[in-house]
Amino acid sequence: MTSLSPKKRTEILDAVRRGTVPKDGLDVLAVGLDKFLDPMDQDLAKLAGGGSAFKAVRGDYGCGKTFFSRWLQERARSQNLATAEVQISETETPLHRLETVYRRMIERLATQSSRSAAFRGVLDSWFYVLEEDVLSNGKVDANDADTLLAATNELMEQRLNAISRQSPSFSAALRGYRAALAEGDAGVAEGLVAWLSGQPNVAAAVKRTANIKGEVDHFAALSFLQGLLVVLKDSGHPGMVLVLDEVETLQRVRGDVREKALNALRQLIDEIDAGRFPGLMLIITGTPAFFEGPQGIKKLPPLAQRLHTDFDTEMRFDNPRAPQIRLRAFDFDMLLEVGRKFRDIFADGSKVRDRILATVDDALIESLAKGVSGTLGGKTGIAPRIFLKKLVVDILDRVELHPGFDPRKDYRLTIKQDELNLEERNQMPASSVEDIKLEL
Repeated sequence: MTSLSPKKRTEILDAVRRGTVPKDGLDVLAVGLDKFLDPMDQDLAKLAGGGSAFKAVRGDYGCGKTFFSRWLQERARSQNLATAEVQISETETPLHRLETVYRRMIERLATQSSRSAAFRGVLDSWFYVLEEDVLSNGKVDANDADTLLAATNELMEQRLNAISRQSPSFSAALRGYRAALAEGDAGVAEGLVAWLSGQPNVAAAVKRTANIKGEVDHFAALSFLQGLLVVLKDSGHPGMVLVLDEVETLQRVRGDVREKALNALRQLIDEIDAGRFPGLMLIITGTPAFFEGPQGIKKLPPLAQRLHTDFDTEMRFDNPRAPQIRLRAFDFDMLLEVGRKFRDIFADGSKVRDRILATVDDALIESLAKGVSGTLGGKTGIAPRIFLKKLVVDILDRVELHPGFDPRKDYRLTIKQDELNLEERNQMPASSVEDIKLEL
């Protein structure tokens, strides 16, 4: 039996039906990640003590880089850390513009209690903690709103003292937000939260109330990240895991833009190493070509030196404490294991559990896995997404919904080109045809 709640079970199965990676419940789905468990937990433990960490995750398409990063984020949230996942994109989130990365990070900030858009809740929680700290000394009457507001602002300034020297606008906006809440001015409060989130086009009138100007730019973004970490820690979240996914997209951008992006990444890593971001764990994911190819980190030798890791030995001897780790390619045994896990998750929440387990037995799962991986040219590494979607949508759902459905008699595996994403199509054998039909 699995240990998933009905809500998580539904979320996982719905994600598979859409062909995406689930966001929660990944511990029970993880395959081949055991060797990373202790080293990653050790890195997460550093954050609570004011430390920081960095890890580069490499793997070909289908190795599970996104799964790994979300598995790690889920573990982080279970330890009350905040998380944020940002997909690097040439047009929407270019890495060389850190203000855009910061804005996407705030938009995707998540905690154990709020899985998305958690920034406003974190701010309100922080001010609540500050008020409780002020009241705990017994010198301020809880009914004296003006004195309480002033004392809370004073304590806020003390907590943000180091940040204020570099970015006074961060604390100024927080002060303005607190004042707007106290005055019941929801419009100004919302506007200042938007400005703190890095959103452009905040009304000038809103900014004047907090005596701030302009927008969060490339350089201010790093100071604002420092401020966020302070707020997170004081509100009960000892740190944050920030994932920059798909950094290999930098290989496709113009040369001068790529150079700026790589330099921004080097700057982030150096700042983490220097202790500027206590409580931050930065994860980047990319393909081997990004780490080894001529258009990747080798374009910036100082960055390549920082990330260099010896992968000449057998994979079973890899060091998961190294700055760069590689994920094992999905093989057929792993495909079978994850198929059985999904079958059991589906069955454990079904009213016809016994029929599902009897009909969709291990032999049927193996037959489906052979059919899907064979159709994709024997490249098991690109098969998991299609395999799991076929298993859930074409077989498990039908067995549950239709008592007379027997997949061995009534189902024929069909994979069409429009079911595949671009990466999967690129990995397909050159001789692949438009529609492939195999008997299951």
